[in-house]
Amino acid sequence: MIAAKGYAVQNINEKLAPWNFERRELGNHDVQVQILYCGVCHSDLHTITNHWGNAVFPLVPGHEIVGKIIAVGSHIQKFKIGDAVAIGTAVDSCRTCEECKSGHEQFCEVQPVATYNGVGKDGQPTYGGYSDTIVVNEDFTFHISEKLDLPAVAPLLCAGITTWSPLRKWKVGQGHKIAVVGLGGLGHLGVKFAVALGAEVTVISTSPDKEFAARELGAHNFIVSKDDAQMKSAYKTFDFVLDTVPQDHDINPYLTILRTDGTYINVGLPPKPWEVSSFSLVVGNKTITGSGVGGLKEVQEMLDFCSEKNIVSDIELIDIKDINEAFLRMEKGDVRYRFVIDMKTL
Repeated sequence: MIAAKGYAVQNINEKLAPWNFERRELGNHDVQVQILYCGVCHSDLHTITNHWGNAVFPLVPGHEIVGKIIAVGSHIQKFKIGDAVAIGTAVDSCRTCEECKSGHEQFCEVQPVATYNGVGKDGQPTYGGYSDTIVVNEDFTFHISEKLDLPAVAPLLCAGITTWSPLRKWKVGQGHKIAVVGLGGLGHLGVKFAVALGAEVTVISTSPDKEFAARELGAHNFIVSKDDAQMKSAYKTFDFVLDTVPQDHDINPYLTILRTDGTYINVGLPPKPWEVSSFSLVVGNKTITGSGVGGLKEVQEMLDFCSEKNIVSDIELIDIKDINEAFLRMEKGDVRYRFVIDMKTL
């Protein structure tokens, strides 16, 4: 086994604290990565507080990982020691089910292996990126360009792919108008991607003071959702609405701003079910859809696009000892736009 250290939650309602544990040995098709940076995702907070009811303790969060390879298995062809790489929300899958064969490994029906709070093919629990090292199958390891700011690459592995995947699925680009609801970790990357793909982008926020930040990111327009006049002026304006808000909110006002055949894309995961009028969908042939991260091919495609367009997340780099405070700040929306842990502080 490989000795590792990180920060873990030992039981529900406890805080993250230092913890020593073991990683599995390197297999023929595995790489060992020294973790340099790990993004702090809202999913980490949901999981350690058991909001989704599936937490298994001890729990080491973190699935937005950037690092360098320090060891390789005997059959590795794609990587070498010293390569800069990234790891996202999954570290393995069965590769044989219909989901895996269709490029949706994140939805594997047989043996999905989450980066943390999961179970590996060896039957052992998986521990995430709030740690110094990790062992991962080569297929779930991604090449990244060292010309990018490596700490700011980390959030691309969850927040980035979560917004990139639906934009590519729906072929958002030149000639389209898209509204991005919420300007947080997901929202700011949704703006960057949609602008880079050539769409006309409007940010919709409850906070008027976010307009300057939205335009700095490249947004062409800004709407305050609490301003009835502004929302009415946007009636039947958009081809797409990308809703990135993780808190409970009424989505019906956003359906009214969709054009005929418009698509409402949910990526924010608010916990409560929606109440939607069937008439609001029938009138205008509107579609409500969701999207969950992305498959292996999509993740590498996104990282290559980011390298080409010089796109990374806007981050605040933190010391790992400040992670519990960072969670409190994240709940208050006090981050622009993503926390990333500097692992040399471990």
